[in-house]
Amino acid sequence: MGYTFAEVRKSLDSGNTVLDIVENYLVEIRSNMHLNAFVEVFENDARNQAQLIDQKRKEGNAGKLAGVVIGIKDNLCYKDHEVSAASKILSGFKSQFSGTAVQRLIDEDAIIIGRLNCDEFAMGSSNETSFYGPVKNNLDTTKVPGGSSGGSAVAVSAGLCTAALGSDTGGSIRQPASFTGTFGFKPSYGRISRHGLIAYASSFDQIGPFTNCLEDAALLMEIMAGTDDYDATVSSKAVEQYHSAEGKNGLKVAVIKDYVDADGIDPEIVQRIKEIETSLIAAGHSIEYVSFPYLDYLIPSYYVLSTAEASSNLSRFDGVHYGYRSTDAKGVEETYKKSRSEGFGTEVKRRIMAGTFVLSQGYYDAYYTKAQKVRRLLKNATDAILRDADVILIPTTPVTAFPLDAVKDPVSMYLQDIFTVHANLTGHPAMSLPIGTHSNGLPFGIQLMGKTFAEKDLFDACHTLLQLID
Repeated sequence: MGYTFAEVRKSLDSGNTVLDIVENYLVEIRSNMHLNAFVEVFENDARNQAQLIDQKRKEGNAGKLAGVVIGIKDNLCYKDHEVSAASKILSGFKSQFSGTAVQRLIDEDAIIIGRLNCDEFAMGSSNETSFYGPVKNNLDTTKVPGGSSGGSAVAVSAGLCTAALGSDTGGSIRQPASFTGTFGFKPSYGRISRHGLIAYASSFDQIGPFTNCLEDAALLMEIMAGTDDYDATVSSKAVEQYHSAEGKNGLKVAVIKDYVDADGIDPEIVQRIKEIETSLIAAGHSIEYVSFPYLDYLIPSYYVLSTAEASSNLSRFDGVHYGYRSTDAKGVEETYKKSRSEGFGTEVKRRIMAGTFVLSQGYYDAYYTKAQKVRRLLKNATDAILRDADVILIPTTPVTAFPLDAVKDPVSMYLQDIFTVHANLTGHPAMSLPIGTHSNGLPFGIQLMGKTFAEKDLFDACHTLLQLID
């Protein structure tokens, strides 16, 4: 089967077929249905694709990802397959095209094995807002997997696929990666096309991979990244060979003191960061503690801006064009009201209403305009730190995975993203590395943030750090 691409290749070299690999994954998926990671498994499609790729291997023209089995978050479009963003409002909707990132993987002979559970419209930090019910953490089924891409994280951690795609709007890849002991990467904003990603907040959303090793994340990034005629926000900067990451001498690492000293962060996470600092210094790298006195502004500005964009983006789901329509509605206005009231979950409705409020007359300048100014301040301050440093080292999450149904207050849930929203607000790339294990037995991640569109340098820095602690 194989948890990494290298193991998949080894399996194929030993005589197994791509179909054998797919069948093994299907067995694992069936035996782990209790985790609720998959919304739908594309069994027949996966088998058919496997047979075609086995034939291509015999002919010697298989792609880079032959034998690699990938799950996709349920907000990514895959032609002729349903996609619902884990929401009732999109019940029965089938995509007529594949998103650019998904298609580029398919073109390299990756097999899409199913769509993965997530928080509804990617709005959540625990994967408990899904219309299909919560995902359970495979490492401890009483705990959340993180969100919003919890199904993707669990599928990779539990060995239900080789890799998975998620989306990261405020930490939705890195936070669940931290909770499940996987690698989670959010690229620079504009590095990967958003074509085929159901939008939550368009100026924040980015597609990225979950993997069980750094090299796999780098290769997936290399394949998915680059210009796209369907997305005008994608950068035209050249895509480097990320998968050839190598160690770097004399790494300059900035540690944001305000984050490490923040209230509520688990002492064991702080201790792990200090151990990493010691290892870096001993290996000839430099550590500098820097000030970033804007921690208290991250969550408020993020939720003002992201909910405003959500209010606009989700207006298209009206019960008229496609998806769920209330059977009790009479007339156009009632169709809109009832379909949206019945089709959206509580958290999504909360964010739509908040976003509509901050965009309303009389409040636009007080909230939305001010939050945009704060966003520019945050980006300038982050760029200033990275002028003198190669990467920024910070925690991924303040705690390890918490119990299911434990966080009931919405604001407390929003604070779970306190260390991840930074990179989304500023557009910088960031990686959560699974290099911590708590005394409670659960993993946690450490986050490295790099310069915008300098993914290759960030992968090199991650490689350097992993070499020190292995």
